[in-house]
Amino acid sequence: MENELKIPSHVGIIVDGNGRWAKARELSRSKGHEFGFQNLQKLTTYMYRKGIKYISAYLFSTENFKRSDNEVNFIMNNLLVGRLKEILEFCHKEQIKALFSGRHEKLSAKVLKAMDQIETETKDYRERIFNICFNYGSHAEIVDATKKIVEDVQSGKLKINDLDEKIFSKYLYQQLPPVDLLIRTSGEQRISNFMLWQCSYAEFYFPKTLFPDFKAEDFDEALIEYTKRDRRFGGISYENESN
Repeated sequence: MENELKIPSHVGIIVDGNGRWAKARELSRSKGHEFGFQNLQKLTTYMYRKGIKYISAYLFSTENFKRSDNEVNFIMNNLLVGRLKEILEFCHKEQIKALFSGRHEKLSAKVLKAMDQIETETKDYRERIFNICFNYGSHAEIVDATKKIVEDVQSGKLKINDLDEKIFSKYLYQQLPPVDLLIRTSGEQRISNFMLWQCSYAEFYFPKTLFPDFKAEDFDEALIEYTKRDRRFGGISYENESN
């Protein structure tokens, strides 16, 4: 089956279930995020070695600021700023280009500095792209893209009648191909404002496994399921026309 697997180019992951994983073990939610952080490194390493080129991970949404200050501060200061050296070492070891997608508002100066350092130090890698969706929301991304388009039309840089889907895509946070496979762990069956434009023809996979427990073999199951899917992009698969 290994040689017959279809390998998606771009995989999106909605990292979900860290808090419930910790609660089930009578640990703090912060501990859940810590174990999720550790698992994300192991999982992405495996995914790239399977042939995935682009990974977009939903790590912190614009709505996550509604959570407790302790939880938000742990994610911002402990897992991003506090683990900066570890993140950079990992990216250099695996030769990963890291990108950040999301709004900068509400983020502290030290968080923005860490994000900038990660992007700057990994910018020359080309084969493996890791898109970190942080303070991200797809509605916000589309609104921000629309504002940039309006500015360019008003300044004469863009003719309104030249605007099409291809040009609109260039105004999104990153220039990445569409998502082929979207995985949301923990059993929740919704995409929660994640890459709505980019996921228009993605295959969705909703395993019940909480993210800290989502291992290499679980990703292999996702690939097996993805391989079974008939991706028609609005057309007809003539091989199955009789069905």
